[in-house]
Amino acid sequence: MKPSLDIVIVNWNVGRHLGLCLDCIRATNRDGFDLKRVVVVDNASSDSSVDNLHFPDLPLSLLRNAENRGFAVACNQGAWASSADYLLFLNPDMRVLDDSLQIPIQFMEEPRNAGVGMCGIQLLDEERNVSRSCARFPTPGSFFSRMLGLDRLFPKQFKGHFLGQLDHLKCRQVDQVMGAFFLVRHKLFESMHGFDERFFVYFEELDFSYRAHQAGWQSYYLTTAQAYHKGGGCSEQVKGRRLYYSLCSRILYCYKQFGWAAATGVMLGTLLVEPFSRLVLAVAHKSVLEMQQILQAYTLLWRVLPSLLRNHRGNVKHKEPSPEAMGSIPAE
Repeated sequence: MKPSLDIVIVNWNVGRHLGLCLDCIRATNRDGFDLKRVVVVDNASSDSSVDNLHFPDLPLSLLRNAENRGFAVACNQGAWASSADYLLFLNPDMRVLDDSLQIPIQFMEEPRNAGVGMCGIQLLDEERNVSRSCARFPTPGSFFSRMLGLDRLFPKQFKGHFLGQLDHLKCRQVDQVMGAFFLVRHKLFESMHGFDERFFVYFEELDFSYRAHQAGWQSYYLTTAQAYHKGGGCSEQVKGRRLYYSLCSRILYCYKQFGWAAATGVMLGTLLVEPFSRLVLAVAHKSVLEMQQILQAYTLLWRVLPSLLRNHRGNVKHKEPSPEAMGSIPAE
């Protein structure tokens, strides 16, 4: 019997990309697997991006949230009740090619790859350059080197989060593949209880990959299949908020995966050191807007810090902050 696939796409105000993404899925080669569902989970978009989705050639389902519940929650919603062998979490700004789905599923089906739980493929930008989409598991030291910009100033001594360009030119086992194209065995996703919903956005696939790694599963990166990835997508619209969410998720991840002392050290560095290094870089760029975005993100981070620290101790979801707390950061 052929393996089956469900695709989950989380949408937030990217109608200009979503239609193209679905059209590319419709045109892919499905020989060797059954595409059971394509689930679009809309996080309260205001751009009418899901009002006129008409793809009769796709087994399309639409879930609408009355509020933006976050990426991890929406992914889990889309995967709920799935009976497929594989789940593919796909960003709406992705453009899959003819064999983007077929090749990784064939790879995962090979008996020798039974220990591979997650698979990613080679992502190309709009200029057909290979994008960095494979990463190392972070350590407290790597977070500090990034805060100070040491990974950019001295890349040989301080390895960055993402693997180097040459590492993306061959198939290989990696720590983590990017969530833009995240193919995972359904049985693994269920055993891990899905993504941790405390991560509103960012770090959810890193956390999942690390937990799966601890359970003995591997992540693999394939260059034999490719797809186009614009990058930015939903979060490109609100860069100040994007930084805020990234910092929040970093702190949550550190308290979850590192010891208390190391996590607290990373948190203090995030709050007291990194804002200044980022502002210095913004001054070097002569960008007033960049400085405003940094100040907005860190102001908001300080405001939500008490609830964030409570958050890591229990299964409390990271909620969208109120418009009043967001200040001048663009609302959704």
